[in-house]
Amino acid sequence: MTKEALELIYSNIYYVVLIVLALMLFVCLVRAIRGPRIADRIVAVNMMGTMVMVGIAVLSLLLKEGFLVDICLIYAMISFLAVIVITKIYVREYIKEHQKEVEEDEHH
Repeated sequence: MTKEALELIYSNIYYVVLIVLALMLFVCLVRAIRGPRIADRIVAVNMMGTMVMVGIAVLSLLLKEGFLVDICLIYAMISFLAVIVITKIYVREYIKEHQKEVEEDEHH
């Protein structure tokens, strides 16, 4: 096989991977909206961030632009911090709600 044929095959594979990632992102978006629990939503948002990073990495291979990998790494750090903050807020609210239930049970 020639170099051009291999590049054509790889570019077609990259397009297929991007299409599959887009479909998976849509499914995760539905899970993030429908829930049913907050934990499901947090995991869905985290998974969406991971798939966006994979999409950026595939785009960097498709476009042959190395700087996109740097953007992917920065996005990974921001996504990680965002999930940590969201989880911390959720846990704090869960503890407050649980304490209210315990106090109500003690009064009755």
